[in-house]
Amino acid sequence: MIYQLSAVLTLYVLSNAFEYYLEYLNYRWLEKYGNIVPPEFSGAIDQSRLDTTVKYTAEKQRFGIFSSIYNEVILLVFIFSGLLALYNGWIDSLNMPFVVGGLVFLLLLHYGKTVMDIPFGLYSTFKIENKYGFNTMTPKLWILDFIKSLIISALLMGAMIAGALALVQWLPNWWWLPVWGFFFLFTLFFMYISPFVLEPLFNKFTLVEDAELESEIKDVMAKAGITVNKVFQMDASKRTKHSNAYFSGIGKVKRIVLYDTLLKQLGKEEILAVLAHEAGHWKKKHVIKNLALFEFISLVCAYLAFLVLRGDYLGRLFFVPEASFFAKLLLLSFIAGIVMWPLKPLMMMMSRKFEREADDFACGLVGGGDALANAMIKLSKENLSNLHPHPLYARFHYSHPPAVERVRYLKSRKNS
Repeated sequence: MIYQLSAVLTLYVLSNAFEYYLEYLNYRWLEKYGNIVPPEFSGAIDQSRLDTTVKYTAEKQRFGIFSSIYNEVILLVFIFSGLLALYNGWIDSLNMPFVVGGLVFLLLLHYGKTVMDIPFGLYSTFKIENKYGFNTMTPKLWILDFIKSLIISALLMGAMIAGALALVQWLPNWWWLPVWGFFFLFTLFFMYISPFVLEPLFNKFTLVEDAELESEIKDVMAKAGITVNKVFQMDASKRTKHSNAYFSGIGKVKRIVLYDTLLKQLGKEEILAVLAHEAGHWKKKHVIKNLALFEFISLVCAYLAFLVLRGDYLGRLFFVPEASFFAKLLLLSFIAGIVMWPLKPLMMMMSRKFEREADDFACGLVGGGDALANAMIKLSKENLSNLHPHPLYARFHYSHPPAVERVRYLKSRKNS
């Protein structure tokens, strides 16, 4: 067993070492090219703004590396120092029913990690984001958000864990299929209730005040074959100056949400182009394709988990005597992270392909790529987006094409 455990640890160390190497490459690339204004952004961003972008990017990256190392150390200490074995033994000594024991085991770990992450969340929000003018959140609002998140996660996670464990207990010889189906239905349920129940708990949604803009949005969406029920603006500015826009809803009728920050940063044609891009995701069925791929991978993982968890192999491998189902589940998730790591660049590549397809759709819908290119330039400037990511780093971490590459492509699209 010691050799097999050594192999697992070696793969874990190598995958993490490569990730930190990518961070190093990206940091050095930024130092080398970060002060150069790309031709695509000439006249739109000055040297002072670019210097601020470089500082913001570098500071976020350093903080990200530090928090990542912190999380990795916590995980390794918990699993390999004997703490997991002690925790597993303590939960087992309470002699709780299977489902209740699983809820206590997993939720205590989740909330313990949540509490340990509080200093990082505070530093990111009130130090880094505040320093660069993005944070508009008050400490009171942060606390209220934190409490709401704890309550919501307790309800949702509790329901998911309890439902899944009940199925495991009820169908011990073939639980993997009904558990997968339960999670799938729960995902659809979450997608449905989130815009109407969860999101309003954090933000205020009002109808877009500009009637002309709303009419033009509906006209553009109608050209795409999408029926828009309502166009909302969200008070994102009470938390951040970052901007975004998104669609929600299941079926043909869509609900459009615009950050109030986006409405201030972009012109009407640029907003229409951004929404045309989002429409492209729906028309090209990217949401359905992503969901189908995710569910296929989840189905395979559920079956493999069933095969592994019904034995004592994981407990013996990690030297956790009398490992409970929940302890083995935690150890399996540790191994799964290593096994799934090579899929990351493939998933990012597929995501970038989808983004290019959505850009192409938007260009055809609004008559060329200039409006969307201008929107990307403004958003990159306002959000201090890194204009010089290392190419290899982007392949592993970017779900969208890098900003300069994307703007260059959009500007090459002539009116049609």
